Amino acid sequence: MSSPHPASLSAHRRIAHLDMDAFFASVELLRYPDLRGQPVVVGGRSVDAPVTQPDGTRRYARLRDYVGRGVVTTSTYEARALGVFSAMGLMKSAQLAPDAILLPADFEAYRNASRRFKAAVAEIAPCIEDRGVDEIYIDLTDVPGETEALARRIKDAVFAATGLTCSIGVTPNKLLAKICSDLDKPNGLTLLGPEDIPTRIWPLPVKKVNGIGPKATEKLAGLGIHTIGELAATAEDFLVAQFGRSYGAWLHAAAHGIDDRELSLNPEPRSISRETTFARDLHPRQDRAALSEIFTDLCEKVAADLKRKGYAGRTIGIKLRYADFHTVTRDATLPLPVADAATIRRAAGECLKRVPLDQRLRLLGVRVGTLTPLAELDDAKATLTRPQRQGELFAPDGR
Repeated sequence: MSSPHPASLSAHRRIAHLDMDAFFASVELLRYPDLRGQPVVVGGRSVDAPVTQPDGTRRYARLRDYVGRGVVTTSTYEARALGVFSAMGLMKSAQLAPDAILLPADFEAYRNASRRFKAAVAEIAPCIEDRGVDEIYIDLTDVPGETEALARRIKDAVFAATGLTCSIGVTPNKLLAKICSDLDKPNGLTLLGPEDIPTRIWPLPVKKVNGIGPKATEKLAGLGIHTIGELAATAEDFLVAQFGRSYGAWLHAAAHGIDDRELSLNPEPRSISRETTFARDLHPRQDRAALSEIFTDLCEKVAADLKRKGYAGRTIGIKLRYADFHTVTRDATLPLPVADAATIRRAAGECLKRVPLDQRLRLLGVRVGTLTPLAELDDAKATLTRPQRQGELFAPDGR
């Protein structure tokens, strides 16, 4: 073991990570302000929307009444205090917070709020890496102004544009900024320099580093390494021997706060996909009509996503998860990029012929990869987007 020591960092860089606070739930609270301060959970399938009663009050669904396999999309901090977090099964969540309010997800509202907060930030600092609907990295290095005042200006702009709060971490790099945006939630602002790593970063558990997942956390714990500081104190050669050359070296560097990555200002998506987990297991033969409808709907949604984002793709793939949780995927590569639902569905249907369809399914997904911007396609490629007749999924022979 070696003694922890702060690494030399590019202190002149000012990289911010902005994370919206309980984003989906916060958007819902703008719509239903009477729920502020209460445990609220968003997610699930077929959740009843709030009903306004004759006296003007609203009747909300409760978590205890939910039946199905849905998962938590997000939860308010009051619900999190009861142990309910995103990606948790709603049935399990109901055991922890049976009286929590349950709301259906409204993804169009979330996307709208996302566009507004990002536009507000771009007016102040245009160098932005989009990391999803509720978080971005911002390069503040060349933006005039003192760091704290600039960060507060961004927070105020986000609130003015959306009515929502966010948390920001500003550090010399992306890795540290991601950690710091989570330190003082909600509505937090954390500034950190290289000199602060021993006191602010090293006491944290290793899982706080983005890139150290549950399996790595478990293995590190088996080696007696629980905190980032303990990881920083571990010899790089030892980590390489345990985790391999690439990941072991990265663990050592990350623990010392080293991250030289630049912001990806115009990230190109690798693929666009949609999937759904069924409320009950569906059999390829007995539930053929329902599966066919779901399959078509997924292909139409993927096609709509491609159109909205301006892409076509050559690789069409499917994902199946059986009742026993075994998951299989199959891909097919087409001669030219396509973007319409019918062609995607036909190619995905061909992929289905290459997987066993003799047991119940719990999940179905469709993916389009090897993407090409629509603007780069020539007229000849457009001929592949002619409407095609949609065949039936899971024909009588099981295919």
